[in-house]
Amino acid sequence: MNIDLSKIKHVHFVGIGGIGVSAIARMMLGEGKVVSGQDTGEGEIIDRLKKLGIDVIHGQSFEDIPVDADLIVYTIAIEYYDPEFFKKLKEGSVLALSYPQILGAISAGKYTISISGTHGKTTTTGMISQILRDLGKDPTVVIGSLLADGTNFVHGGSDLFVVESCEYRRSFLNINPNILVITNVDADHLDYYKDIEDIKNAFHELAMKVPADGFIVCDPDDNNVADVIAGVKAKIINYQEFFDPTLKLKVPGVHNKKDAACALAVADILGIKNMDAIGAVCDFPGTWRRFQYKGELYSGAKVYDDYAHHPAEIKATLQGFREFYPREKGYKITVVFQPHLFSRTKSLIREFPAGFAEADLVLLLPIYPAREVDDGTMSSEILAGEINKYENNTLAFADFATAEAHLADMDFTDHDIIVSMGAGEAFKVVDKLLA
Repeated sequence: MNIDLSKIKHVHFVGIGGIGVSAIARMMLGEGKVVSGQDTGEGEIIDRLKKLGIDVIHGQSFEDIPVDADLIVYTIAIEYYDPEFFKKLKEGSVLALSYPQILGAISAGKYTISISGTHGKTTTTGMISQILRDLGKDPTVVIGSLLADGTNFVHGGSDLFVVESCEYRRSFLNINPNILVITNVDADHLDYYKDIEDIKNAFHELAMKVPADGFIVCDPDDNNVADVIAGVKAKIINYQEFFDPTLKLKVPGVHNKKDAACALAVADILGIKNMDAIGAVCDFPGTWRRFQYKGELYSGAKVYDDYAHHPAEIKATLQGFREFYPREKGYKITVVFQPHLFSRTKSLIREFPAGFAEADLVLLLPIYPAREVDDGTMSSEILAGEINKYENNTLAFADFATAEAHLADMDFTDHDIIVSMGAGEAFKVVDKLLA
């Protein structure tokens, strides 16, 4: 999309509290533009934006868009949860672009490193950012979480653009990568995609956009990935050649070592010495809501938060926790999990029991609906019943308050690890426990 962003003076963001949209708001503010926004939610990200001086309106209304705005950037979710508002945006006189579309406009003219995949995108993006920033490559970075310095956007002076690219509704097809990272391809977002073949087709379409002088970093021996990269023009780089099981990272788990391998492969493409890149990636402290340490209870129990919500992510994350807190040393892990979306929970219900295999106790909160309406066919109680068929260690709660009360009555010791988990608001329960 050819847009001269230098001529834009005032950008208004609809859904400015979203992790991706807020990154673009920060970018536009840093470029000296007037930035305003609106969002129906509240939270840490919006608080940070307000501290930067951005005017954020609580609520959602077409009438709240400033009359002098010459560009509107909106979250793609609005098309589905508020179609009337979306219609007004598209029919209005002011140019309105979705978050994926603005990413495509920003990447035009830059050397774009696009990080895609069902799992591991955020950590891989963070690791690549760490390497490039530490070694003076001065990249611009848009990441789907907050880095250790509290930002989801890094303003760079070079032509390198590192961007986390989401597959939901084929959003990533707006981007034209010079280097494409595919961490993995798994079944997810089945409220939109028909099946795994439909997902692979979307990734294949993205892979075909990489030019002949470009690169695709992936595991070509993975069956799903092999289908994705069939017939591509770009050079294939096998990240498994950069995988080191002995790598001493600050974030645990084999899955994070695979993400590091992807980052090291990108560094190699860019001509960075391997030992320099390893030094940088081993300093990577992690990101917000990924193995995030929140605090300690008076009993000595440690509290963490993690964004994992797909069964494969949950399994990998808990295996990582066991590296630090093994069962054989008496550590017990209690997971406070909020399932994300009725459709996702329903389509993946058979996979959740294996995902929670490393947990000693699983406390389920009501399903986070996001953009969906409850049709009564899926609930946390049904999910608890499925998990308990394999390991009778799961309880479902009707609301947050009941779960909070249950946690408050538990007798934790210094060998207890409490992990809030999910893409929704499970962290609020353990935050109250800490308070």
